[in-house]
Amino acid sequence: MRFDLAIIGGGLAGISAAIELLDQGLKIAIIDRDSEQNFGGLAMKSLGGMTLVDTPVQRLNRIHDSPEIALRDWHSCAQFSADDQWPRRWAELYVNRSVDDIYNWLKPRGIKFFPVPHWVERGEFGDGNSLPRYHIIWGTGRHLMLTLINELKDHVNSRNITYLFDHKVESLLINNQSICGLRGTQEKNGQAFEVEAAIVLVASGGINGDIERVKQEWDQTWGAPPEHILNGAHQYADGTLHDAVKHIDGKVTHLHQMWNYAAGIHHPQPNIPGEGLSLIPPKSALWLDATGKRFGPLPLVTGFDTHNICKRIARDRYGYSWQLMNWKIALKEIAVSGAEANTAFRDRRIIQLARDILLGNRKLLEYLVNECEDVVTGNSLEELVEKMNALNASSQTVGRGTVEVENIKQAVQHYDAQIELGEEFHNDDQLRRIAQVRHWRGDRSRTCKFEKILAKKSMPLVAFREFIVSRKSMGGIQTDLESRVLSNSGQVIPGLYAAGEAAGFGGGGINGLKSLEGTFISNCILNARMAVRSITGQALTP
Repeated sequence: MRFDLAIIGGGLAGISAAIELLDQGLKIAIIDRDSEQNFGGLAMKSLGGMTLVDTPVQRLNRIHDSPEIALRDWHSCAQFSADDQWPRRWAELYVNRSVDDIYNWLKPRGIKFFPVPHWVERGEFGDGNSLPRYHIIWGTGRHLMLTLINELKDHVNSRNITYLFDHKVESLLINNQSICGLRGTQEKNGQAFEVEAAIVLVASGGINGDIERVKQEWDQTWGAPPEHILNGAHQYADGTLHDAVKHIDGKVTHLHQMWNYAAGIHHPQPNIPGEGLSLIPPKSALWLDATGKRFGPLPLVTGFDTHNICKRIARDRYGYSWQLMNWKIALKEIAVSGAEANTAFRDRRIIQLARDILLGNRKLLEYLVNECEDVVTGNSLEELVEKMNALNASSQTVGRGTVEVENIKQAVQHYDAQIELGEEFHNDDQLRRIAQVRHWRGDRSRTCKFEKILAKKSMPLVAFREFIVSRKSMGGIQTDLESRVLSNSGQVIPGLYAAGEAAGFGGGGINGLKSLEGTFISNCILNARMAVRSITGQALTP
């Protein structure tokens, strides 16, 4: 099979590139390991959050952002090393072009954002987003991907594109130090195939869908990886193309840097083995270790430093945690990341969304309580602890650690006593953080105002058993600002490009140590567009 250009991966990066490349009349192939019914990749299931800088949405909310402020925040979070030349340059490019190349590219396609940006990853000590800049797509990632897929299929040059689904690319072909094609096998029958193309764009995702590889690449400064890690990535994100790029002397960096989440629960209806749902944890819940002790002395509170929460739980000898709350807290604050659980956002139902914000998402909470193996309820601490330990005893996936009722009593009584004193005497860091986040209306609507755990009117008690859930690879194939793949000696490999998660979202690790959040699906678009500019001879001047 011969094409002008081959795109490996039918996710957001590959589709974004294909749309613009069809304008040039090129003969293109999209080669995807998954089936046609799953066209669109992991972005199809995402919440659709993007960190964007100095947008009309921010200005409407009187948020005075700028590339300079955003870059300062980025560097504070990323903690780039002296060797991170390309990640650093990609970060600078991103903050300066997120509006022109992402926001303004989506707007004419009818993609709209929720009118209030969320304020996530503030940093435990201000070393994160200093302003709200997390924009959520109205319709989630599902609406985004369906919009782009329809545009691709309705393109005036759609006859120039060939889709090869259920095809696994295993190696890249090179001739005279230039890319000349690729080789692989068909998933259904194991038959070999080969594609000739002078240009190949790798947009195949990361490594986090292979839990064993996640453990192999685990950051050694965190100690040994937890015994049980849930899978929240694409099942085919296994690093096959990273290895193929390495085989032809392409540089792959920072695979130990990952963006995982700490509040994973087993999916009640898994599509892949070990599939996890990633909770957006309640800020008013107490985060406890496997014995019922509260993490401290600095308590774990979501929305400030996801990376540090994962690290602290992973370093704990049990490698998993519990969150304790009452029904009122769970009803108001519990959420699950992704399109599947956010039906009001996904289906763009404004009345349902308003109701869920005002009254809580009862349907979601009842679903989790009734269907998820990691959720227990009780009318007293004693009853709850008994059920927590019974859950561990009956579980085939985890059972180490016994919850001690005295540990939980001590944590709850101390916390509730602080609330009873009144806000002017609060000396608990979790309560201080709750007070802080409630100043921003995007958080106030879904954060309780100093809710005691044992408040009688708010029973029953609810406990979630939570695991690390594997999500995104922040390292990857190293690329220059034109998305061209670089060799280990720093030279461009002619004809080879990489975009999206495969490229560590730019440069082999644009986020450095940790992300400002929302820098993932947006970078799939930016990386892809930079690749297209280079391929068509319109690359920006670095």
